[in-house]
Amino acid sequence: MGELTRIVPFELVDAVLAECRGVQQRLRKLPARVVVYLLLAAALFEDCGYREVWRKLTGGLEGLPLVEVTATALWHARCRLGVRPVRALFDLLRGPACAIRTTGARWKGLLVVAIDGTHLDVADDQAVRAKLGKGSNQYTAASGYPQVMLVALVACGTRAVIDAVFGPRKPGESVLGRRLARSLTDGMIVLLDRGFSSNPFLTTVAGTGADFLARLSSGRRPPVLATYPDGSFLSRIGDVEVRIIICEITIATSAGRRTGAYRLATTLLDHRTHPAFDLVRLYHERWEVESAYFEIKKSMLGRRVLRSRT
Repeated sequence: MGELTRIVPFELVDAVLAECRGVQQRLRKLPARVVVYLLLAAALFEDCGYREVWRKLTGGLEGLPLVEVTATALWHARCRLGVRPVRALFDLLRGPACAIRTTGARWKGLLVVAIDGTHLDVADDQAVRAKLGKGSNQYTAASGYPQVMLVALVACGTRAVIDAVFGPRKPGESVLGRRLARSLTDGMIVLLDRGFSSNPFLTTVAGTGADFLARLSSGRRPPVLATYPDGSFLSRIGDVEVRIIICEITIATSAGRRTGAYRLATTLLDHRTHPAFDLVRLYHERWEVESAYFEIKKSMLGRRVLRSRT
């Protein structure tokens, strides 16, 4: 409890609860403030049930009179609290978590961020299946666990999650990811994979004032409006003026070497200030969002299925 209150002080939690009207209306064994810390602790001890999380949370209070609570009571308290206070607390605390001099956080003065999507297995419950559906393959119409899609905006220098949205697998990560535009600002360079290179998504990103560096799908044929000495050329995607860079990248692993052609589009149009080769090297940082997802799914969750059915 002491470590949590150092990072998330009581005053901050109380202010969020008051703003979201989440303060309990009558005296309970589990006040709303306590339930917030229970949920924060549950994220740290994801493999534990509510009773065990409660024991860890209050472990340092041995000798003091503590109320007896059941797992059912803890679950009901979580349901009463609802989503809004936790979301508001995240909105207050989220950010790139980097200082001016953090290595890799900025490139030519721009905060380097990336957007990408992943899937999390959730409880195979009838109500959950009705909302999210199930995956399919060549052998069966429905297989595996239902999945929720997570699309996150990650700071590449620190792998801190700046913003995140959740939803069903359909209509797709680029549609869901457009809600992250609320967190994009001037002074950012957003790294994007092919799944986020649609005209509507790139137009949305450019409209926030942030710059982007996006890999284009092989089927795109952007027009050549002007050429530059570094091999890049001026073009247009929808209503957005971009610079296209064509590069060949070789990946060497223990399994062998693989070479592929990449086409990158960026709103950084000055080839002198932002040379093509420097942008190609920068695009490699997009993999930091994949590393962040690995940490969440493998290190924190241990590849476990999310238990909540609500």
